Amino acid sequence: MTDLSAEFKALAEYRPTNKVRFVTAASLFDGHDAAINIMRRILQGMGAEVIHLGHNRSVDEVVTAALQEDVQGIAVSSYQGGHVEYFKYMVDLLRQRGGANIQVFGGGGGVIVPAEIRELQDYGVARIYSPEDGQRMGLAGMIGEMVMRCDQDLSGHAPKDASALQGHTEAAWRALAQAITALENGRAPAAEQAVAERLAASKAALTKAAREAKIPVLGITGTGGAGKSSLTDELIRRLRLDQGDTLRIAVISIDPSRRKSGGALLGDRIRMNAISPWSSGQAGAGAPNLQAGAAAPGGPRVFMRSLATRDFGSEVSRALPDVLTACKAAGFDLIVVETSGIGQGDAAIVPLVDVPMYVMTPEYGAASQLEKIDMLDFAEFVAINKFDRKGAADALRDVAKQVQRNKEAWKTPPEQMPVFGTMASRFNDDGVTALYQALLPRLAALGLRVGESRLPRAETRHSTHQTPIVPGARVRYLADIADTVRGYKRRAGEMARLAREIQQLRESSRMLHEAIPTKSRARRALEEQAELREAKLDAGARKLLAMWPDMKKAYAGDEYVVKIRDKELRTGLVHTTLSGSKIRKVALPSYEDHGELLKWLLLENVPGSFPYTAGVFAFKRENEDPTRMFAGEGDAFRTNRRFRLVSEGMPAKRLSTAFDSVTLYGSDPDLRPDIYGKVGNSGVSIATLDDLKVLYSGFDLCAPNTSVSMTINGPAPTILAMFMNAAIDQQLDKFRADNKREPTDDEAGKIRAWALANVRGTVQADILKEDQGQNTCIFSTEFSLKVMGDIAQYFVHHDVRNFYSVSISGYHIAEAGANPISQLAFTLSNGFTFVEAYLARGMHIDDFAPNLSFFFSNGMDPEYTVLGRVARRIWAVAMKERYGANERSQKLKYHVQTSGRSLHAQEIAFNDIRTTLQALIAVYDNCNSLHTNAYDEAITTPTEESVRRAMAIQLIINREWGLAKNENPNQGAFVIDELTELVEEAVLSEFERIAERGGVLGAMETGYQRGKIQEESMHYEMRKHTGEHPIIGVNTFRNPRTLDGSEPVPMPIELARSTEEEKQSQLERLADFHARHAAESPAMLRRLQQAVIDNGNVFEVLMDAVRGCSLGQITHALFEVGGQYRRSM
Repeated sequence: MTDLSAEFKALAEYRPTNKVRFVTAASLFDGHDAAINIMRRILQGMGAEVIHLGHNRSVDEVVTAALQEDVQGIAVSSYQGGHVEYFKYMVDLLRQRGGANIQVFGGGGGVIVPAEIRELQDYGVARIYSPEDGQRMGLAGMIGEMVMRCDQDLSGHAPKDASALQGHTEAAWRALAQAITALENGRAPAAEQAVAERLAASKAALTKAAREAKIPVLGITGTGGAGKSSLTDELIRRLRLDQGDTLRIAVISIDPSRRKSGGALLGDRIRMNAISPWSSGQAGAGAPNLQAGAAAPGGPRVFMRSLATRDFGSEVSRALPDVLTACKAAGFDLIVVETSGIGQGDAAIVPLVDVPMYVMTPEYGAASQLEKIDMLDFAEFVAINKFDRKGAADALRDVAKQVQRNKEAWKTPPEQMPVFGTMASRFNDDGVTALYQALLPRLAALGLRVGESRLPRAETRHSTHQTPIVPGARVRYLADIADTVRGYKRRAGEMARLAREIQQLRESSRMLHEAIPTKSRARRALEEQAELREAKLDAGARKLLAMWPDMKKAYAGDEYVVKIRDKELRTGLVHTTLSGSKIRKVALPSYEDHGELLKWLLLENVPGSFPYTAGVFAFKRENEDPTRMFAGEGDAFRTNRRFRLVSEGMPAKRLSTAFDSVTLYGSDPDLRPDIYGKVGNSGVSIATLDDLKVLYSGFDLCAPNTSVSMTINGPAPTILAMFMNAAIDQQLDKFRADNKREPTDDEAGKIRAWALANVRGTVQADILKEDQGQNTCIFSTEFSLKVMGDIAQYFVHHDVRNFYSVSISGYHIAEAGANPISQLAFTLSNGFTFVEAYLARGMHIDDFAPNLSFFFSNGMDPEYTVLGRVARRIWAVAMKERYGANERSQKLKYHVQTSGRSLHAQEIAFNDIRTTLQALIAVYDNCNSLHTNAYDEAITTPTEESVRRAMAIQLIINREWGLAKNENPNQGAFVIDELTELVEEAVLSEFERIAERGGVLGAMETGYQRGKIQEESMHYEMRKHTGEHPIIGVNTFRNPRTLDGSEPVPMPIELARSTEEEKQSQLERLADFHARHAAESPAMLRRLQQAVIDNGNVFEVLMDAVRGCSLGQITHALFEVGGQYRRSM
């Protein structure tokens, strides 16, 4: 248990005397935001104003935000490697750009080792916190120290005259940020002089400078959750595209302060994609640069500052008028103000801006409620956002009529009122474009410099072309599935009761006959009652009971024999121990009660039989363990050597690929320090088809004993296209080698078709769980789901039957902090959402369902013991009873990986003990494949020694552990039965909660899954830190040599890092690939973009595009037509 000293208790209770501001983020190409979310919440609770940027943030983005927001501190989590380069680059950029006073704090669990912590702190990082610091200080103690060190008044840094703000240089914008701080604090620079006099003089200078400028101010206000930030971002994006990125824009965003603590979550900046610098040429194309690095020609274009309302008691800050004056003095072309959420009677923004805009949603209640909304009197433009929601068309009509009445514009038809239906969450929404094009002339009339428009004219006033991913009529699919599963179980209970009563009546009749041989009235009554019940017993139940004697006989022998045509397949059913005991491969129940027997057959059954509770296959493969080992480090050559090591001597080659974070986010390697440091760390660097061919060289990708799993999501379609091409090219090369000639076109076509039909493996490609937990989303969710459907359609058309098009993953949901029940419920609900989405595209359930697979985490909680059983039963019942799917579609196949969250940097040797227990319950639950984590993954990419130990865990269970010779050890245990029922009902209840929120996609829109995951993560972390949740070697049974607060006793760990040679080799190989394909790649990228615009099958074109375009080139081309992912809290 964490026993805090008086010093750390005082830090935990620290409250600042000044307004302390922090920028918080997870590092570039890093989606692990659970920890930084906990930190920013505690910061807010201690009174800090937090500008949270979310995951995957480059050094430039973080530093730019810190300078514009004029914060005292930056807090960044980094769990994906490259931290030394990242933090040093941040310190360098802050020093170069006038932010040397900003303190940088970081953490990365055990990933950042003590020597690296010392190196970074010596370089200028204020503090890197280690897991030991967390144990000694507590979470609140760490945050308290950060707040204390940043508790400074920055007002004295403000410029003394308005000229310092002008020029649109980095220095001028830095001066503007510092001036805003002084205005917010109500203090002038040089605090030793009369504060009021200096502040008045400063304001007078700004006012004079502002008076000379004619700068329009757009004010955007509306209800909380209406999507104001997203709409603001989309309007800025259109303005930059339409005007060739020539304008300079200031965005002032206001969020409420917490009355109790004084802290604030300034959460609008996280939603902004269009404020980053665009690289040369992007103004015409329209895609912000993922790797926002170099500023656009002529300097930055968008300045953004977040304000807290503090104690003003309004939706605007008391300092807003002065802040607007300062921005006008700085000479921007346009100023946009976005307020915090307002109520019906609020309109404080109106007198401060030139053009007020009101943003609302269709869900405002009865039409009479519109009469109470003050802003409908004052707004020049009204946006009804989230126009895909129910009742949107009616809302557009009613709001337009209300605005007509308010304006008394009786001669103007309601449909010509400045009321627009928008969907800011949808990329290139025509409703947003219509709003922008109506707004532009009004701003031009107020002085905005407007050139010739580049955007095509929108011929509508509301969003059109709405094609919902899940049709509205099906939106309660999860509640229907819950009803279906419960209904099946009720029928099973009813059938079991009937079977029991039939048996009891027959047996009573038999005993009565023995006592009174002649046919009596009582016996006839018993027979009649039995017949009545038999008529109610359905055919399936009668068939199961009739088959039972033959089933018992089939499993009672030494071999299980299946005849297929003239061939017999024999499976040994008995293992003889050293003691001579016979252990049966499948143990059957010894029930004599027909009711219990039928209930067992309906709800459990033997492995390989519906509802597949005990397993989807009758027996495990004897020549192929479920072992799947994860490998990925350095370049493709190094990882290929690791694959050869882990598969050596194994009859089946089950390769699982970890990609580096640069690849996971769809980017190419680069020399920029925050990218360069991550190349080849925590995974393999893959940028081209050439790289992928090297990665799997020496392995026949179409062999029946080869299976490849690829853990990648955002850019998964591109990597999958590379993989399929590599498999096809292998077979073509084999033909050339065997026949000493090139194949004809007909032969090449047949080889291609054969390769696609025979390649085995899985690609993760689960974009829903990425949005909910893992955060390697790169494209807009709508576009990503469309391309996932394209892959499924391609697989159907090309008869790809042995490769899973998606691995619906709960593992990363669990790693983000979810408990096992939430992991299972969210994962299954995501799976059913894919089913509904693919059905809506017109695909047949049995064409795509067999190509869906699942991926779960195992942990130390008891619910993990039955995770697979519950998942299989819910899936099978829903597929059969609700979707009418065939047997192959009913079988849920899943991979298990032992928990990464249970790997701890403290007492690292204990990790293998936890992993062994987790692997054992996975084997007992009949998982289809299993990956055991290496003990050192808490701090580094696994080494050869740790990988060998992780493999040994599985081999010992599969080859040595006696009970593993039985393949259904969980069946019949009372606690397993109880847990199965408990977890299943909890999952079905979660389905209903999600259904109430509009299904998975509706719940994602409100952040339901993400919020629940964060709450559960916080619960775990708090209990871990208090010691209520015991973790051996971490918060109890700790090594005595670490209890005095000194450095932990280290194990001699080899840190796996990519080498300089590997990084340079990747850059050189990439440059060579680009040079070889320079002539063809531009046309191919245009063809790819046109496929998106034409709503064609994007994956079909990707299969060609990867042959001449790199991963990064393809990603950026798709950004321009598919849209970037928009982060949320």
